Amino acid sequence: MKRGNLFRSNKKTMDPNNFLQEEKFHFYLEKVQLDGLTLSVVVAQFEVICESIKKIWMSTRVLVVLPVMRVMVWLCLALSVLLFIEKLSMAAIILYAKLFRTCRSGGTYKWMPLPVLANDDVDPELGLLSYPMILVQIPMFNELEVYRLSIVAVCTLTWPRERLIIQVLDDSTDSATKNLVQMECEKWCKKGMNIQYISRENRKGYKAGALREAMEIDYVKTCDYVAIFDADHQPPSDFLMQSIPFLVHNPELALVQARWKFVNADDCFMTRVQEMSLNYHFKVEQESGSLMMSFFGFNGTAGVWRISALIEAKGWKDRTTVEDMDLAIRASLAGWQFLYIGELKVRSELPSTYKAYRHQQHRWACGPANLFRKIASEILCAKEVSIWRKMFLIYNFLFARRIVSHLVTFFFYCVVIPLSAFFPEVVVPIWGVVLIPTTISLLNALGTPSSMHLILIWILFENVMSLHRCKAVIIGLLETGRVNEWIVTEKLGNMLAEKNTQVGSKFCERLHFLDIGVGLFLLLCGWQDYGYRMDQYYIFIFPSSLAFIIMGFGFVGR
Repeated sequence: MKRGNLFRSNKKTMDPNNFLQEEKFHFYLEKVQLDGLTLSVVVAQFEVICESIKKIWMSTRVLVVLPVMRVMVWLCLALSVLLFIEKLSMAAIILYAKLFRTCRSGGTYKWMPLPVLANDDVDPELGLLSYPMILVQIPMFNELEVYRLSIVAVCTLTWPRERLIIQVLDDSTDSATKNLVQMECEKWCKKGMNIQYISRENRKGYKAGALREAMEIDYVKTCDYVAIFDADHQPPSDFLMQSIPFLVHNPELALVQARWKFVNADDCFMTRVQEMSLNYHFKVEQESGSLMMSFFGFNGTAGVWRISALIEAKGWKDRTTVEDMDLAIRASLAGWQFLYIGELKVRSELPSTYKAYRHQQHRWACGPANLFRKIASEILCAKEVSIWRKMFLIYNFLFARRIVSHLVTFFFYCVVIPLSAFFPEVVVPIWGVVLIPTTISLLNALGTPSSMHLILIWILFENVMSLHRCKAVIIGLLETGRVNEWIVTEKLGNMLAEKNTQVGSKFCERLHFLDIGVGLFLLLCGWQDYGYRMDQYYIFIFPSSLAFIIMGFGFVGR
């Protein structure tokens, strides 16, 4: 029995199925041991790789990153000082003018009133010859909302009808808009106005092309001066009576520029901060340039040109999207002088949507940078002007105001300072972080005292816009991408009177991923500074981050 049991036991042990199960067990055991060994090898190799990467990063950090950061800090500080000096010098000129000159425009140039018009007729004793022949140009492109406002304002200017020619330069591609503009011109023509409707089959050269072709018409040769008003600008009825006498009595003057008065400045926060920036442009930049060098950049509208000066400067060129600034510089190089009249105001409209404002700012930032690239050599080689005027044009007017200001605002305050939170070895002086930007901001706010309480919102808004202006400057300098992009700024015109008017778009169309990305980057830098640094830069990094994100999601403007 025992033997039989033993045999049965051995038979059971030697069962092929049990044998296979045992072999599988040993195989799995060996595999687990092998996998464990492999995993430990992988972990060890990963630790070696991480250690190598850490060593490479530490070496790169010491040898490359930290030196680059220090160079960027001091370069930005140096450019900030240059910009600071530029701002202070303009403020000093304006202060001097206010303290020692009672009539800034009349005190420098001669002005005598023209004969008074009564019922649109000229005093018969003086005759029409007392009034020079004036050409008024209104360039427009699909301006459905504002075309009538500008035409009515120009047709009601106080000036003898026999001495006034009006050109409506309509490059519209919308047939309905073209018909309405043409009908408006015909209506005023029947009232006795010499108004010409001119439409092109193409938009070659954009606004500059339209102005250039219009100046080549034969009857323009009979005119002495040309006044230009964009479609969203409405001059006061006495505009010509106030501006033309300066040109008549001062033969050295080529341009008389008026100031813009914004009809929708209180529309929203975005228009309020735009008003602050543009008031500084007119009250400080334009005024100081007129007083110090008798030069400033033509604003493209609300100004009167001496036609002989325009011809001597070789007329309109479409090589950049700032044809007005291009013409002004070339006229200055020919020896002509400019006059800015801050007391003469022309009604205009500010962009009330973020999309429209971004397109406008791209053109205003990209165009001057591209012009700097193309005209710097012309300025240096000019023979009609002094070395001081050349330096003013190249350094003050173009380099400092149109290039340095945009680059410093973005790279220093939105990149270098926030990024320094990750590098304790990099120290940014407090005067560069606080003193200079605070002074510049206060100087800007002085142009609009009533909006002083919005200074913080203005700073945050300008920080966000510095991203797009900086990008536009780089595009202009490199002459690539959207360098010649011309998108007409959207206007509302009569719709501004409707308080409930909402001009918007789909939510997905309002998203701006670049703004959101920069906002998240600043949020990370602010958190790093808050948690691991003692300099407290997060106080302004966090609000800047919030501003980028809010504007990135389109929650700004109408």
